[in-house]
Amino acid sequence: MGAVGLLYVGAVLFLNGMMLLGKVEPRAAGVFNLFVGAMQVITPTVLIITGLGDTATILGASGIYLFGFTYLYVGINLLGGFDTTGVGYFSLFVAIMAIGYSYANFRILGDPAFGVIWLYWSFLWALFFVLLGLKREQITRYTGWVTAIQGWVTAAIPAFMILSGFWRNTNLIAVILAVFGLVAFIALWPLTRGKETAAGGEAPRAEERTHRPRWT
Repeated sequence: MGAVGLLYVGAVLFLNGMMLLGKVEPRAAGVFNLFVGAMQVITPTVLIITGLGDTATILGASGIYLFGFTYLYVGINLLGGFDTTGVGYFSLFVAIMAIGYSYANFRILGDPAFGVIWLYWSFLWALFFVLLGLKREQITRYTGWVTAIQGWVTAAIPAFMILSGFWRNTNLIAVILAVFGLVAFIALWPLTRGKETAAGGEAPRAEERTHRPRWT
């Protein structure tokens, strides 16, 4: 994934996490999802066209569409107030494909750090499937925190490191990411379990639900 595009993936994940935690109004988040989604569809198209048949370039670019279509779908959903099951089951597809892209980064592209990052994304999109597809709202707050954290750990910080020339020892980075992910996301579960998304961890009032798009 292009480093510039990855930077804005971090931004939209952080924003969506804050939305799930009740800090950002869904329609406001929807607009930014459309911006990043469009970017993540245009970018891989350009990379594929200019890649002149290079298999590694096409493989790397193809994964970006998973993000682009997700954010476009989410943005339209939030602005239109549509049912979330479509986004949820598309997220299941992304979660499964992300395992394949993880394997490709480990075995084909030679970047174990992004192999781990794709596993992060598989876990996150699996949470989106449970939350939005199966409508298990009790994991809303947990998913919000995981989304916001992954925005920094899997996207914004790696993108800045790549742009700054510090993305070098990918084996060490992979180990750090793997340990951090296991510790952080396991520790988050008991801290967030059973809490609904809303500022301060309280359930939204009935009038707030009435005026919000059907996101949760």
